[in-house]
Amino acid sequence: MAAGVTEGGADLGRRFATLDVFTATPLAGNPLAVVLDADGLDGARMQAIAREFNLSETVFVLPPRDPAHAAKVRIFTPGRELPFAGHPTIGTACLIAHMRTPDRLADGVRIVLEEEVGDVACRVRRDGDGLAAEFDCPRLPLRLDAPPPGVADLAAALGLDAGEIGFDGHQPSLFSAGAPFLFVPVRSLATIARARPSDALWTAPDAPAVFVYTSEVVEPGSAFHARMFGGGWGVPEDPATGSAAAAFAGVVLAFDRPPDGERDLTLEQGFEMGRPSRIALRLRVEGGTLRSASVGGSAVIVSTGALAL
Repeated sequence: MAAGVTEGGADLGRRFATLDVFTATPLAGNPLAVVLDADGLDGARMQAIAREFNLSETVFVLPPRDPAHAAKVRIFTPGRELPFAGHPTIGTACLIAHMRTPDRLADGVRIVLEEEVGDVACRVRRDGDGLAAEFDCPRLPLRLDAPPPGVADLAAALGLDAGEIGFDGHQPSLFSAGAPFLFVPVRSLATIARARPSDALWTAPDAPAVFVYTSEVVEPGSAFHARMFGGGWGVPEDPATGSAAAAFAGVVLAFDRPPDGERDLTLEQGFEMGRPSRIALRLRVEGGTLRSASVGGSAVIVSTGALAL
């Protein structure tokens, strides 16, 4: 077992911390568990620990392959391992920077995490009493070849009317920037509040998670309001989904056709769950092509402890 927290010379187990991500307020945003001493754990054991935490994701921190990087990480939902996820990336980068280089956070530090999707470069800084991070999307969003389900089928699966699907040229689409999502635009906040996904459509292990969104928002300054349903991932609903935000850059390019230059958007999510979250998405467009995208947000440390495992 890796060295853990000690008290009076006794090893109490593997250190962990929990954070709330995409928020500066404790007990809001998306909760995350980070197991800091994951050496010696195999995938089955990590999956069991993730089920024990029963949060949207649990991260396991391992020594990096490249000593210039901060860590290798593996990311698990209660039901499966993910190659990439946004709020685990933000939260883990903030935690590692807070633990290793707290005196440098006023100016910002660069953290590289080795994930299955590839190396993810993060920038972490002090943000008031909390922390904030931004990462460059390790892959630009790719529109998937498979056609999305028809509007009538989607409406039935979400408990909505077909006329409530789509707005301002936005239509259902499938994109991935490391994890696949089915993006479903709906007419209004009232519509998105009534969405109830059918288990029959989204509990298959290989099914994409579903990101339902609207341009009607709760907070001034937000660009879109969203909910994410990932029954097949073991996440019935997620308060904030950074990997979906990364893929959503492809949605914005496809349907909004932004002009060349940088565009900053705020996605609000988790409000229906009582976990309001705010995700910052930045796009850089040149010649009508998406050249880069980044995802950012705040994080607060909520608890620390040790697993007696």
